Order: sequence, then structure tokens, then C-alpha cells
Amino acid sequence: MTSSPPTRQARLKTLLSLSAADALGAATEFKTPEAIRSHYGDTFNDYQPGSVFGFAPGEATDDSQMVAATLLGYSKQNGLEGVLAGLQDWIATGPPDVGNLTRDALHRGGLHGGGLDGGARAWASSNFQSAGNGGLMRIAAVWIAGCTEEALAHESALVTALTHADPRCVHASVFFTAFLDALHGGTEYTDAAELGLKVMDSLDARAVLLERDIFTVNGRDANTTFHAQDRDARTQVRARVRDGLAGKIHSQSGYVLDTLQAAVAHARAETWQACVEPAVLLGNDSDTVACVVGAVAGARGLEVPPHLLPPLRLGHSWAGWQRDWKCVERFGELVR
Repeated sequence: MTSSPPTRQARLKTLLSLSAADALGAATEFKTPEAIRSHYGDTFNDYQPGSVFGFAPGEATDDSQMVAATLLGYSKQNGLEGVLAGLQDWIATGPPDVGNLTRDALHRGGLHGGGLDGGARAWASSNFQSAGNGGLMRIAAVWIAGCTEEALAHESALVTALTHADPRCVHASVFFTAFLDALHGGTEYTDAAELGLKVMDSLDARAVLLERDIFTVNGRDANTTFHAQDRDARTQVRARVRDGLAGKIHSQSGYVLDTLQAAVAHARAETWQACVEPAVLLGNDSDTVACVVGAVAGARGLEVPPHLLPPLRLGHSWAGWQRDWKCVERFGELVR
């Protein structure tokens, strides 16, 4: 792991990197690789029209919006409750692209007088089946906020479980932020992934969630189910990461482990464009996979192509952010 916290500039560059990748993937979301190549050709190196949610070229989607909302939540200086409030400020204004589990969890939480257990209750309402990528897509925000080491692992579990309490989602996020931290510290790619897996395995995530009332007395079934699925979830994350390291991609679906595996596979490349472009060209949940890849590329210090930065925006307005704001001018306010 890193011997010192990442600099503000490194964290800001990572925020720009993931948002630029997200915006690049917005045009190809839910499209097939064949349709993408037919319409755009074999290369994808600039923002394009075609978003199914109406995002203009250069506008990043819910992935980056939730990263920004999480950072705005941290600026409230009220810990996890502040993060939840930041996400609720965002969803209350009706963003055009929101995952079903994310929407359900946030509406079960503080918007309706609830606490921190909205994610656990939404997971229970899915019969403990839902394991989407809505936590992983935004979890780089915890590293960008400046958390490191043990605090980074704890916050990653908690912030993910605000909306996605399935152990596959929680463990994927704990791995991922530790992976970012190790990569930023200069650890070789495969070794950084193995370090991330060790952090995941060493964290008693269920105890962390219990301590902060993610699992409450009324959520006893969620606690029991998490415990029952915990070991297998870690095994699945470990296998998917190692398949990604070998360059294997199963799918770019919205399932959290598909996203994680694809991102680990894509982000091995030597340049930012070579990491992100294949994710964009594969379509399906391309904006999210690209966003996660962009976070890895940013932590590695790979440079975003300069022409992608001036037009970059977030494609929605909510408390603390306006859609027409330029990311290169305003992101500095989000990174302390």
C-alpha cells in the first residue's frame, strides 16, 4: 500500500479520468459491439452523440454524478450520514439514469425518515438477489476523498452498502479501492490486485456494517444472509479479479462482478486510450465499465487525452452542481 496519502492533484486527476471515460462510454451504452462499429467505426477517441438517456457529447452519466454527489456529501462533514444526504440531494432532482436498486435504496433511506439501512432493505426486497454495479461505479469517491489504509476499507464497505448491501458488491468495492491505492503507490498491476484481495479478505465487512447500523434489528434477515453468503462472495470476487488479470472478459452487463472483471482486464493497457476504448466499443453497460476503468487509469497516472477535458460536463443539475459547469474548472471544489 502507499506509504503516504495520495496528493490532492493525483486524486483530482483520477476524478477527471473516470468522468471522461464515463462520458466517452455514454454514447454506446446498451448497444451491441456490432451496432457500435457499424455506426461509429472501429475507433472511439472522442465524445459522440447517441446516448439513450439524452446525454450530450461530453456529458458524464450517473456514474460520475454519484461520485460527485458522494464527494459533496463528504463536504457536509457529517461522515456517512453526510454521504447519504449527498446522494439523496442528487436523486431527489430526478436524474435521467438511475439503477433500480440505487433508487429503491435511497428512497428507503433518509428521504422517507429512514436511517442508513436503505441499502439492506432494498436488497432484502429483491429476495437477496440484486448485485448490480451501482456501488462499484461510485466507490472511487472514497479514495478521491482522501481515505487510506484501514479507513479506506471501512468506508468502502459502508458507502457501498448504503445502496448495495450484497456481499459481492461490498467485497468488490473493498478490493477496488485498495487496488487503486496500491496502483497509485507504484505497485505493479498484478501485485496491486493481489494486495487489494488481501485487504478484502482481511476485513470483517459484516462487523463493519453492523457497527454502523447498516444491518439493524429490523434487518436481521439481511445480516443472516450476508453471513451465509460471505465466504462464497469473497471467492467469487477473487476468481473474477484473477480472470480479469488474465485478460478474460465474461460480459459488460450491469452485474457487479461482470463489471469488475471487465474493468480489471481492460485497464491493464499502457495508455489511457488503450484502456478505455475497448470498454466503450464493447457496449452494454459501457459507461459504467469505462468509468471504473477510468478510475484505475487515473490512479495509475495515465494521462487523459487533452482534447477530452475542456468539453467535459456532468449531465445533470442538483444541489451543489449545475449541468453547464465545466468539470476542469469545478472539480477542484470537490477534492479537499
